[in-house]
Amino acid sequence: MPSKVNVDVEGRTLGLSNLEKVLYPETGTTKGEIIQYYTHIAPILLPHLRDRPVTRKRWPNGVEEASFFEKNAPRGTPDWVRTAELPSPGSTMDRETVVYVMTDELATIVWLANLAVLELHVPQWKVGDDGKGQNPDRLVVDLDPGEPANVIECCQVALLLGELFDDAGLPSYPKTSGSKGMQMYVALDGGATSNEVSAYARGLAQRLEREHPKLVISRMERAARPGKVFIDWSQNAGAKTTVAPYSVRARPRPTVSTPVTWDEVEQGARSTARKRLPLQFDIDDVLARVEEDGDLLEPLLDEAYALPELDEE
Repeated sequence: MPSKVNVDVEGRTLGLSNLEKVLYPETGTTKGEIIQYYTHIAPILLPHLRDRPVTRKRWPNGVEEASFFEKNAPRGTPDWVRTAELPSPGSTMDRETVVYVMTDELATIVWLANLAVLELHVPQWKVGDDGKGQNPDRLVVDLDPGEPANVIECCQVALLLGELFDDAGLPSYPKTSGSKGMQMYVALDGGATSNEVSAYARGLAQRLEREHPKLVISRMERAARPGKVFIDWSQNAGAKTTVAPYSVRARPRPTVSTPVTWDEVEQGARSTARKRLPLQFDIDDVLARVEEDGDLLEPLLDEAYALPELDEE
């Protein structure tokens, strides 16, 4: 295989390099295969990225070597790549603004994958026509298990959270993180600020912690997490990001953050398998699932609900 090839991607000419480089040594998965996955999943993925600034995580030498987060558009970014300059309060690089990549076309995804971008992380808000960040259009909770808890306990907590959302008239949608845990989403109408959404999610987490103290924790301290599922409500903060649906993860295998059905969550909650855990999907699994079922998160793109008052029961 040549070390570099030029390809046409919807009218954009891209130079792809080192396609044979193995990024996942355990499975032998190459950069070319990751590019191929992102190319095939793009029609489903792009709507979940559109108008959201993307924070990327890159593994130039594969998942067993060093990685780095990247917010600013890198040197050499093609002039056709859409960017957005946004405030960066509290930047660790002491910057007042960051020029983010906006991933709204297939060529941008292919270009990023060629840079060994494996993971795509996005906030819960979009950039408006005025070039500024808007109020969040979705709520997210991240379910992070503390060992020996795992995705099985995450499924149990997801069911409890799903009931609370249902009681509030808010349809919710689960997905795996592609790593250890899960996330759940609710579509919002943009009428609440990030702080208000965070406060609502925190209230739900605290309620479940009171009702299920052996299973749930809402507090940040890691020392208290073993054997419990941390409901990370802080992912709704304006400066926070969550791994995007259908993003690859840098695990030993090329697993994917995968939307799942509530039936699958219920089955996962009842699972007794501790060696081969449920709800683990790789790039081939996800392409087959999308071929069969389409985008399980598609309703999230069309729905919009007002953030209700928190029920303190």
